[in-house]
Amino acid sequence: MDLVTVGFFVGIVGLTLIVTYIAAKKTSSASDFYTAGGGLKGWQNGFAIAGDYLSAAAFLGVSGAIALTGFDGFFFSVGYVVANLVLLYIIAEPMRNLGRFTLADMLTARFNEKRIRGVAAASTITIVILYMIAQLVGAGALIKLLFGIEYWLAVLIVGVMMTTYVLFGGMTATSWVQIIKAGLLLFGTGMLAVLVFMKFDFNLMTMFDTIAQDHGEEYLVPGQKYTSTLDSVSMMMALVLGTSGLPHILMRFFTVKDAKTARSSISWTTWITAIFFSLTIFLGFGAMHFVGIDQIIAESAAGNTAAPLLAEYLGGNIMLSFIGAVAFATILAVVSGLVLTGASAISHDIYGEIIKDGQLTEKQQVLAARIGSISIAVISIFLALGAQSLNVSFLVSFAFCIGASANLPVIIYTIYWKKFNSTGAVTAMTTGLVSCLILGAMGPNIWSPTGNAIFVGDPLVNLAVPAIITIPLGFFAGWLGSVIGAKKVNQAEAEKIYKEIRVKANTGIAVQDVSH
Repeated sequence: MDLVTVGFFVGIVGLTLIVTYIAAKKTSSASDFYTAGGGLKGWQNGFAIAGDYLSAAAFLGVSGAIALTGFDGFFFSVGYVVANLVLLYIIAEPMRNLGRFTLADMLTARFNEKRIRGVAAASTITIVILYMIAQLVGAGALIKLLFGIEYWLAVLIVGVMMTTYVLFGGMTATSWVQIIKAGLLLFGTGMLAVLVFMKFDFNLMTMFDTIAQDHGEEYLVPGQKYTSTLDSVSMMMALVLGTSGLPHILMRFFTVKDAKTARSSISWTTWITAIFFSLTIFLGFGAMHFVGIDQIIAESAAGNTAAPLLAEYLGGNIMLSFIGAVAFATILAVVSGLVLTGASAISHDIYGEIIKDGQLTEKQQVLAARIGSISIAVISIFLALGAQSLNVSFLVSFAFCIGASANLPVIIYTIYWKKFNSTGAVTAMTTGLVSCLILGAMGPNIWSPTGNAIFVGDPLVNLAVPAIITIPLGFFAGWLGSVIGAKKVNQAEAEKIYKEIRVKANTGIAVQDVSH
């Protein structure tokens, strides 16, 4: 264990704990805990949302995927950036105007039924746990590399720290940890990219020509990992559309004061993520060329340590320690946001609104949120202990698939289709969620005849991410459910509610708040 490494880690952890301590003094109400009181500015929330994007899957997983599979690994980068446009033009403003704390709040603004809140909470918890496992797996691989400690101990350390941030600081602490982390990650990634680019005389074509000559031209074109066009399209659908259904991203729109600031947030996020993911090309190809595919696989079969190994090659132990500490901050920040989102589904949606019918004091709401935080953290840590061999990018892309298949159809129908009803909402979310889980369990990331997945055997579905099937299925189920449930709906009342929702979605003003 090196003193430089320890120093960087202690510095990062100390800084984030100071932020948590300050935030804890400002966290007293449920609004403070869940949404930082709606007081974040556009640039602050933009950096915080970017912090959610720039996760372990982005920094460790995408860099590793490019290092092992070349251009196919870059699919993740393209998908993440383009996804911001869907958020900006379709989702951000209505979500901010209709919601309060969670996705379920937004949906029940139109359909005030417990069953909808329950299904939305189940979808949120599933996505959060998948995402959490990805971050914790990345953390385990990283800390094992830097400190030589056991994987299970590394996962426990991260789990305890992330829960601490949320328990005491709530959304304010989580947001500022994200902002600090995003700045550090941009700086660290930029520094690595410049060092790699310098090795190729600052000439992009020289880098590509070198990769082609030494490793093969196949790494510069699609087909290394996604040999099927259908598989590639399915992956891109999940990444581009899934962001708009991720509950921890959607929750961030409630941390700003109005829809204009929500749009500003996404503009900041788009620029930050575009810069970052452009730099992953240099990290991935740099690791492939200078570290070597064999050495990357020897350290982590999934490629999750490619970026830290590249840092060690370029700058020795000091650079490795700095990049490792930044990656550690990345994981802590993202998992803190995920814990908070999962806690909100458990404490606010399930306990507060379904079980207690909203009859909770502010003190009881905050206590319930903290208990929910501990619950979601324990579940995720337990599952992460058995997922060490998985590439974290797969887990995150699968969470995106559920977001696109279960949540996005309901969000769009709720905002834009007047004949949509509660039966359609439940049917769409249930179908999207269950189909993703079933088809994913039959896919090549779970089954492999060569033993490269969780189980040995032939996959029944040859799609790494089944979004090309499940997304249309979710939209179709929403339409079919609405047709079936139309007879049970008071059409006049439903149309009146929809008109009010449209006004509020576009203006932020509730009809009942307007004085006549």
